[in-house]
Amino acid sequence: MSRALIIIDMQLGFDDLDFWGSTTNFGCEENVARLIVEWERAGEPIVVVRHDSLSDSSPLHPANPGNALVAAVDRAGRALLVVKNVNSAFYGSPDLHTWLQEAAIEELVICGIQTNMCVETTARMAGNLGYSTVVVLDATRTFDLTAEVIGLGEVHRSADEIMASTALVLQEGGFARIATTREVIAAGATG
Repeated sequence: MSRALIIIDMQLGFDDLDFWGSTTNFGCEENVARLIVEWERAGEPIVVVRHDSLSDSSPLHPANPGNALVAAVDRAGRALLVVKNVNSAFYGSPDLHTWLQEAAIEELVICGIQTNMCVETTARMAGNLGYSTVVVLDATRTFDLTAEVIGLGEVHRSADEIMASTALVLQEGGFARIATTREVIAAGATG
């Protein structure tokens, strides 16, 4: 089975905690870098996804320095760069699904930022499109959320709670298998 590493939105703008708020899993970037090394060693395709926000005030807007990819990802030998402005990498340019089909890719290993936003949305769509999908949870990161929700009042969830909920929903909903960086690298070495 052929596989591709899909790296979602590993951009400098996510280091702006004044904009995003509290975060978790500061080992995310290191784990993504470890996955890149494994994929490059195996000669397997790497797809890098970049979020180009439409909001001028977002650190991820193309005019802002935060739009740039983190160093490890920017240096990666990639087969494809997908640029998007929505949550799913399948709604970017060029068309990810078409590229994956033409490359005969059957398995997607997904990592990046934010766990519960673009990573989750891309994983759900990948599962629905029939790909064998793995989300490398310790190679993702997200942020605390607090909001007024109709019918619930003010709701707060920590980044750790959000990551756990996302993993549970993806796994139990049948969208993706949840794994660690170590497990994925070990499977690649033996597979």
